[in-house]
Amino acid sequence: MKYTKIVATISDKRCDPEFIRQLYEAGMNVVRLNTAHISPESAIEMIKNVRSVSEDIGILVDTKGPEIRTTGISEPINVKEGDIIKVKGGQGQSDNEMFFVSYEKIQHEVPVGNQILIDDGDLSLDVIEQSEEYLTCRLGNSGQIKNKKSINTPGVSVDLPSISEKDVEFIEFSAKNDVDFIAHSFVRNKHDVIAVQKILDKFNSKIKIIAKIENLDGVNNIDEILQYAYGIMVARGDLGIEIPAEKIPSIQRKLIKKAVQQKKPVIIATQMLHSMIDNPRPTRAEVGDVATAIYDRTDAIMLSGETAYGSYPIEAVNVMTKIALEVEASKDRRNDLPVPRLDNETSAFLAEAAVLASKELRVSAIVTDTLTGKIARYIAAFRGAIPVFAKCHNGRVKRELALSYGVFPSEILSKKNKHKLIETSLLDLVKRKLITEKDTVVYVGGNFGVGGGTSFIEIASVEQMAHSKMKH
Repeated sequence: MKYTKIVATISDKRCDPEFIRQLYEAGMNVVRLNTAHISPESAIEMIKNVRSVSEDIGILVDTKGPEIRTTGISEPINVKEGDIIKVKGGQGQSDNEMFFVSYEKIQHEVPVGNQILIDDGDLSLDVIEQSEEYLTCRLGNSGQIKNKKSINTPGVSVDLPSISEKDVEFIEFSAKNDVDFIAHSFVRNKHDVIAVQKILDKFNSKIKIIAKIENLDGVNNIDEILQYAYGIMVARGDLGIEIPAEKIPSIQRKLIKKAVQQKKPVIIATQMLHSMIDNPRPTRAEVGDVATAIYDRTDAIMLSGETAYGSYPIEAVNVMTKIALEVEASKDRRNDLPVPRLDNETSAFLAEAAVLASKELRVSAIVTDTLTGKIARYIAAFRGAIPVFAKCHNGRVKRELALSYGVFPSEILSKKNKHKLIETSLLDLVKRKLITEKDTVVYVGGNFGVGGGTSFIEIASVEQMAHSKMKH
């Protein structure tokens, strides 16, 4: 069984149910819709197709977030290293002398000595003069400045609104169409997460927010972001433009550690199997990159262009699944992350006790029933070596757990008799051949009915547990 979850991006050009089924069967757990390239109309069709394949697949809508782009360029501007060009915020017709960017205050906020990067760092400009009207820059290398290309200002926090008009449209769309997650781009602090939450609250939406960490502010404010977000995504593309590339592996490790310690899911994303967009096999460096993320204890790994428009989408998911299975089997327990237990937190204590018991005793699985998914996420944080079967009271929680390491969620079918929860949960797992009646399991549950919180763990064979409950 694969414990590491896989997020795969699909496009509106290729989202038929058969394709989604193949991705799912290859090991995909969550589908990502990238709003940069789709409209709400095409997204409806994509959501419908995913739901028709399986109610177990989580759907994640990725917003663009606050960003600066080049604007007013009708024909690409050819530039050479050493050329001088002006940069101005606002609207206007760009030419060889001056080009415009979508952020009006750029000339006031990027000081002399700083860099401006265009198109994911393909072109670099050094700011040599700052005036009220524009910035004067020198080209660091030759190339073309094209329209609507990304602008980064490493080391400078610009005062952009946290949510664009297009983001608002897609967040409201997501709330109305009952998706599972919103991944919000360029989250800089807790206020960016709260701004998304406020829109969701208007619709009484239960959608969970994944904060995308892709600039220095996000890294520096990770503790407060984790308090307000459901989980995080380490988006290494933009992060690698804002921060020197050699620092990314240690930042990745630090962010995973912070998320696991807060018992929140973490996704590692961007260019994981990038060469598989065009080639049937990954490079050894890419295999090492995916493996490193899993050794670092991530919950999930993500594919972008590989599955959205690449030539080998199913193969890419298969490769990820194979790497995950191999690495999970050879993890060194000495690398486990210490997970702090907050004061008087019964759930965390019982979660840790369940995982400890599974390591010390001959136990086949940890089973829990969960109303909110919290106890299953807590057990996942301790990264045990056996599967966690989470029996959920509704489909939404089941899909939310599609991002949590080692958790295999399913819905409780019979909810009539709340006292028979343990029996129905265990016998359903036996019926589906996930465990046998002779297996010893750790059951984590609550004595006070649904929603009463976690209050006990029980260790016994399925036979003993299920049938003793039946007598009661």
